[in-house]
Amino acid sequence: MRHVLTPDQELFQDTTARFLADRAPLSRLRKLRDDPAGYEPDYWRDGGELGWCMPLVGEDEGGGSVSGRGIVDLSLLAYEFGRHAAPGPLVDCNVVAAALSGQPGEMQQNALGEVLTGKAIAASCLGAAPWQELGKAGVTIRKDGSQLVISGSVRPVESASQASWLLVTGASDGGRTQVLVPASATGLEVRPLKSIDVTRRFGQVTFADVHVPESAIVGTFAEAEAQIAQQIRHAAVILTAESVGAMDSAFDMTVDWAFERYTFGRALASYQALKHRFADMKSWLEASHAISDAAADAVADASDTADEVCSAAKSYVGQQGVELAQDCVQLHGGIGVTYEHDLHFYLRRVTLDRLLYGTPAEHRRMIGSMQIKQDVMA
Repeated sequence: MRHVLTPDQELFQDTTARFLADRAPLSRLRKLRDDPAGYEPDYWRDGGELGWCMPLVGEDEGGGSVSGRGIVDLSLLAYEFGRHAAPGPLVDCNVVAAALSGQPGEMQQNALGEVLTGKAIAASCLGAAPWQELGKAGVTIRKDGSQLVISGSVRPVESASQASWLLVTGASDGGRTQVLVPASATGLEVRPLKSIDVTRRFGQVTFADVHVPESAIVGTFAEAEAQIAQQIRHAAVILTAESVGAMDSAFDMTVDWAFERYTFGRALASYQALKHRFADMKSWLEASHAISDAAADAVADASDTADEVCSAAKSYVGQQGVELAQDCVQLHGGIGVTYEHDLHFYLRRVTLDRLLYGTPAEHRRMIGSMQIKQDVMA
């Protein structure tokens, strides 16, 4: 299954593809590998003007989507990000924008406006390291009179050093709480981390008894479970669509190589054993397209199975995306493992996306928990 696009969606996707090809070619990304942000200063703001952070926010708040199905439109954008190995905090800015949508606070609305236009970057302090349970990193949020006190640390946080706003998830008495914290808050410290993806930047954020007003709460104190679940769904759709885009580029690059590279007077693509490898990869790729699109549709339709489908997509694409990219490297031979070749950008992207917002193993456990609950209720 692949989405049948409207003319407006085709224009939106094509505009993004041409922008990324012009502003973030791989040759330029190589030169920016040591840049603190990973992209040029005007890149993200110009992307904001193209509507990169608007699909999950209503028009009455300055957002809007081209089809009325925001998460589907966003998946088209994410696909192009993966296909071009493009830099920038697409996942977190959209996850935070959606979380702030409809929030009445002045600070929340100001932050939302800045994120929508690309003037500011927002980071989500939700994604735990692979060895931690998703959304349950070591952060606590407690009340102290009219103030909230945030303590602990979380990693990895995308664009933590560049972010103006942080959506922080922490444990509170009775449940989890989310608060919006300005990056300038006293007691907040960011330590840069190394990333396997040379186009993306991450950091560890530490909160040393950071005080924010109670009005900084996003949602209700100790009742953030539903909104956290929605944020994980949004992230899963964006990350799987992005991975599928990277898989497409890696696969196409490898097919072209196999037809152009000759050994013993024959093209590599003519060997039966390699045809079998390509057939396997093509089946993984088409299945990844199908389940990624199904996840976007399930979230757009607010389906009862959205959690299960999103976790299935995150698990399958996370597993097979890396498998496909590794096979592409092997089929290229020695040149495939060199930094000068473009292939490693896509291997790095799918490897990183596999780890963010829950690993395949963690999402399989989530599916198992859902099945157990269904059996108990039956």
